Amino acid sequence: MDERNKKALYIIMGLIIAMLLGTIYGSYLTPQKTHLTFGATYMTMNNPFYEVINNELKKEIEKKGDELIVRNPELDIDKQNEQIEEFVTKKVDGIFVNPIDSSKLTSLESARESGIPIIAIDASVENTDLIDCLIESDNYHAGVLCAQNMMNRMQSANIVLLKHSTVESAASRIQGFVDTIKNNSNYRIIDSAECEGQLERAMPAMQSILKEHSNINVVMALNDPSALGALAAIESLNCQDIIVYGVDGTPDLKSLIKQSPLIAGTAAQSPIKFGTLAAKNMYKILERKDVPKTIEVPVTMITKDNIDSYNVKGWQ
Repeated sequence: MDERNKKALYIIMGLIIAMLLGTIYGSYLTPQKTHLTFGATYMTMNNPFYEVINNELKKEIEKKGDELIVRNPELDIDKQNEQIEEFVTKKVDGIFVNPIDSSKLTSLESARESGIPIIAIDASVENTDLIDCLIESDNYHAGVLCAQNMMNRMQSANIVLLKHSTVESAASRIQGFVDTIKNNSNYRIIDSAECEGQLERAMPAMQSILKEHSNINVVMALNDPSALGALAAIESLNCQDIIVYGVDGTPDLKSLIKQSPLIAGTAAQSPIKFGTLAAKNMYKILERKDVPKTIEVPVTMITKDNIDSYNVKGWQ
């Protein structure tokens, strides 16, 4: 074989090896690409928690000269599936999703088949093989912290739960609360309602419950907006001696911890960390670096005892 043919053979072999390596290492490489585009869809933007996450995520992405396309499905799982299919059609370089219903996000299969990396934020999906990474709070522990604080405050209680059962993170918070009190008969759950974590749905749901029960002592709400809805209902019916727990650590609820005897506390999350971690780990995935399957951000209980240690005008 002459030198020219040898060189041609080496080139062909090199190309074959490069193609094989590309197959082995996955399809998340974007060689020669200087501008990346990402898609993000949250369950709703009618919640300051997701606004803060999105602002931090966008800031990190735009720092690199890249682009974030944001969609709001407004708690409609069909819309969220359509939005993810839109991202697939646009051939985005990565998808951030906050699932409305962890069992019905079928569009992730299309994204996975297209080789698009996916990071779930705040809540997981039923089939975790469809995502590369989950970034969430220690949601179960948030419920535990609220229950422990309640048990330290009162020897017995009749309790109402405000829930959003289709969302894994919200369900975990309520489960943590329930598991903590379940072996103590002094603490009884006398009613519950689904409110999708929305103030405007929590308020009428709580008003209905208050009209049925005159012996409520505690409301455990899945998040701060629903806790604010419970507070509005309690005040509208001039009820007394009912305390409310939330989960989030919003500026609104932290301010009320100082002002209102009805707000007992909140298990605080860190949406600022969520946004930063989501962006950094997406870039790591695209660079073929290992990332944890789950990144769990700790929560902190904020009550009247320690509220002065926190900034009530912003998030932690």
